[in-house]
Amino acid sequence: MKTKGVRLYGANDVRTEEFLLPPIKNNEILVKVVSDSICMSTYKTVIQGTAHKRVPANIDTNPILLGHEMAGDIVEVGSDYHNQFKAGEKFALQPALNYKGSMASPGYSYEYFGGASQYCIIPPEVMELGCLLPYNGEAYYAASLAEPMSCVIGGYNAMYHTKPGKYEHTMGIVQGGNLAILAGAGPMGLGAIDYALHGPKQPAIVVVTDIDQTRLDLAQKIFTQEEAHSCGVKLYFVNTSTHGTKHLMDITEGKGYDDIMVYAPIPSVLEDADSILAKDGCINFFAGPSNKDFYAKVNYYNVHYNASHIMGTTGGNVDDIKESIQLTEKGVINPAIMVTHVGGIDCIAETTKNLPNIPGGKKLTYLHIEMPLTAIEDFEVLGKEDTRFKELHTIVQENRGLWCAKAEKFLLEKF
Repeated sequence: MKTKGVRLYGANDVRTEEFLLPPIKNNEILVKVVSDSICMSTYKTVIQGTAHKRVPANIDTNPILLGHEMAGDIVEVGSDYHNQFKAGEKFALQPALNYKGSMASPGYSYEYFGGASQYCIIPPEVMELGCLLPYNGEAYYAASLAEPMSCVIGGYNAMYHTKPGKYEHTMGIVQGGNLAILAGAGPMGLGAIDYALHGPKQPAIVVVTDIDQTRLDLAQKIFTQEEAHSCGVKLYFVNTSTHGTKHLMDITEGKGYDDIMVYAPIPSVLEDADSILAKDGCINFFAGPSNKDFYAKVNYYNVHYNASHIMGTTGGNVDDIKESIQLTEKGVINPAIMVTHVGGIDCIAETTKNLPNIPGGKKLTYLHIEMPLTAIEDFEVLGKEDTRFKELHTIVQENRGLWCAKAEKFLLEKF
């Protein structure tokens, strides 16, 4: 069948084009992709091309499909999986496959498997690993964003602490402890705040830092002091361009932070994290650098005497995305807090190539419409010329300015 998708042929060589999908095999599944959100990891893939460790060497002749934060409908099921999946069911996906030691993943490695395509083919290893998941929620975007939220959840689950005199690791953040989310007012940081307030373990203090006051203001608008208080959490937003690490330590009365999430690959941010870490504290370097020679200073005195832990996570596992989907379906967390822009298939290539230069949070795309990348905050102005945007503005304003199921349904019907 013919489909349209966004494919990578080499570093910065991204093309939106029509191409043929082969018939599916007995152990494959054909899906219609409705929504796909754009990840910073995809930008890194585009600028590196075959230098990226997940990208095959022959993409100049066998281009790969971009996109891995996808959701949609199952269209056709190979005979091997007739008892497990049905045409018409909604799906979510855990793209971190780790299949028999291979680093291959959708959006990086497959010719016919990626979220930036109207239709794609799910290969058998996805089903074998349990990474194709049923989704019973109303909105597709929430299933797309279950993947980045699962990365956030995986970061929390991977944190660890020790007990003096025992060779045991206690997994997860410290209940009732101090948590810092550094460079945390971006889309993934917003997800981290949401999970800190509403996840299974609540810190006593959550401090969110950034150097962009506009992003901090948006985060503070989404997560109010009143909401945090109702969760038993003292929530602080700090602009570190005007307040240094002394201020961060003062918030904890000099105790420091049991858990620190670092959401930007900047040496000075990591060094700040190291300097405010409490005894037996854990730093999660969540933000993956594109520079292989990335270094930051570490106080090894504290590694030895204060049991400092430094680790990193990338992606989540199947259990993490199942938790993400369940919490989203129950309304415990709201992935829409990440979304600041929406668009159609025609905007994906340029948006991905320019992602670091586009302000705001997640860029959410819908594969079966054509629409320029549009900021949600611009709906009101655009509505003066286009009544569709006027209606979208009304819908999101009724939802605290956030994207929602009603907005998605309207978009898919009217654009």
